[in-house]
Amino acid sequence: FFQKTLAAVKSWFTLFGWPNGQNPISIPHSLRCDACIVQLTVAQEKNFKRKVDKDKGFYEMLLHLNGQPIPGIAASQSLSPDPVERMFQLHWQHSELLSFLKSQGAYLSHVMPEFLLTPEDYEIWTEVNTGLRVGSMRSSGKLSSRHIFVLENRAFETMSKRAWTDVLLQMYKVFVLPRISSRIFPDPLSLESLQNMPGIKSEPLCSNIYSRYERAILIWLNKNYEKNRQIVWKDSQRGGIPPMRWIVNFDQDLLDGLVLAAQMASYCPYLIPTHFIKMYTNPRTYEQFLHNSLIIVKALHAINLDIDIKV
Repeated sequence: FFQKTLAAVKSWFTLFGWPNGQNPISIPHSLRCDACIVQLTVAQEKNFKRKVDKDKGFYEMLLHLNGQPIPGIAASQSLSPDPVERMFQLHWQHSELLSFLKSQGAYLSHVMPEFLLTPEDYEIWTEVNTGLRVGSMRSSGKLSSRHIFVLENRAFETMSKRAWTDVLLQMYKVFVLPRISSRIFPDPLSLESLQNMPGIKSEPLCSNIYSRYERAILIWLNKNYEKNRQIVWKDSQRGGIPPMRWIVNFDQDLLDGLVLAAQMASYCPYLIPTHFIKMYTNPRTYEQFLHNSLIIVKALHAINLDIDIKV
């Protein structure tokens, strides 16, 4: 499950996370590197600068999704040549990032700033906090008074990958999902066929699983499916018109491809005779599910919406 989540996150941020088109990322390796490409707005003397394509840094992605930078942090890099001072700067930077995301509604209490460091900087962090390393004015004391536990290399890599994945997921939650508005579609109860179906409320406290924005998407899925199922498959030779359904989740209820096809048919009705009419409307076997998925992917390619979804 975690690997599938990781792949989905990597794919979405590669395709849609950047201001100037696609940019492949790896989690956590490229993000840990890119996160260093940041200009500390505090004036510093005798620092060296690492010049990198400004549009490819992690904070450039965050600026693109959020619309405004993190207070105190801009988008190019100036770091101390001293490794300990550099680690302190990056640790502070990651602390500011996490605090900012939490202030926007992100759930990241389990992610520590040190988990976002590179392995080399994390090693320095552990040495400073366990008293094994001194030599800097700021390294004479620990970073915090909380309990310190030291991770071995393999455990740190696992934790770092999880931490960066959760940071990206929470960025999506607080910056992308809130763009969804219930005003973009009419009241679902306006459809006569939906009046006898249990409703999905979009109020904030109506679910402990989905946010109100996700529930708005579920309402949209229900509306378009019920509106289009009798139109898309009225001449179906592979099961006839599919039955009414109540769509309440984003996994089980979408497995057969029919709900996704109904959404696409709302905006691209010309795909109905060329693609969707060939779908099984009551799939029973693995082969039939695979057949429907192939049609969905081919339809995405037909409209040049190549978002790298695997069948």
